[in-house]
Amino acid sequence: MSTSLRFILFQLFIIIPFLAGTRFRSRVPEDSGISRRLIRLNLIFIEPCIALWSIWGLDLSRDLAFLPLSGLFLALAGMAAGWSVLTAMPLERRSRASFLISSSIANHGFTMGAFICYLFLGERGLGLAFIFLSYFLIFVFTVIFPYADSVSSRHSGRRSTVWQYLFDLQNMPLFAILLALVLKSIHIPRPSILFPMDALMAVSISIYYFSMGMSFTTSEIFSSLKPNVALFAIKFVAVPAAMVCILAFVSLDPKVEGVIRIQSFMPAAIYSVIASVLFDLDTKLSSDLFVINTVAFLIFVLPLLFLFKGYILGI
Repeated sequence: MSTSLRFILFQLFIIIPFLAGTRFRSRVPEDSGISRRLIRLNLIFIEPCIALWSIWGLDLSRDLAFLPLSGLFLALAGMAAGWSVLTAMPLERRSRASFLISSSIANHGFTMGAFICYLFLGERGLGLAFIFLSYFLIFVFTVIFPYADSVSSRHSGRRSTVWQYLFDLQNMPLFAILLALVLKSIHIPRPSILFPMDALMAVSISIYYFSMGMSFTTSEIFSSLKPNVALFAIKFVAVPAAMVCILAFVSLDPKVEGVIRIQSFMPAAIYSVIASVLFDLDTKLSSDLFVINTVAFLIFVLPLLFLFKGYILGI
């Protein structure tokens, strides 16, 4: 299957489940917990397989080590920028956490950042984009989810210890990452078998976007104007500017720099909504921020990336 056809199919696995989720939400009670259970099943059974297989086969050389480090830097820069603007927005604790998470993680994956790297840089760019992405799950499961869990615990009054969080079954992708790293460290090669990566990713993405559709309310799409404007400024101004400053002091392969520049402009990630659903944060705000930020990227930012393609790629 060609990369272009795979991208088109993946977009269908996003749009159709999302619309189905928005339609299905009117037929079930708002507190039914269906979306949370679907996400947990995904995290327990599907995501671990994807994480184990992809990281087990990763070949990260010293020359490419800057890619996941830059991905981590972008996530931390977004979080710092989000924290700085929260003082100007009177949001309650769970909404603040949802906004901060949305500020931090971005859509660097195949459905957005990695595919644009492919459009600009070909198969080499796509491969570099996947190496860039190797930071993501580790960051989400060791920083974002524990933070969301701590905010949720304080809101509900329950006590959640570090051990309770670590050994929750929804952290199976993290255990899969650790297992993959152990297998690589003891030099056990990944078997040469046909692995249904595309099918698993399609199912995983469909579940996530169906769940997001269930938590999205079209009537409230512009009810959070100030957070949306702030997130736009963070994702498309502050974070790219921070990366430009860093790249000014290092000398890397032009294609590596191009991947980093492209990824620095990416909108909010679906995992910001997933975190809010799993840990009972402000799911409406997270969904609103995700949808508006993605649409704003496609309308305003993506055309500029194509217009300034030469500068982004250093040519």
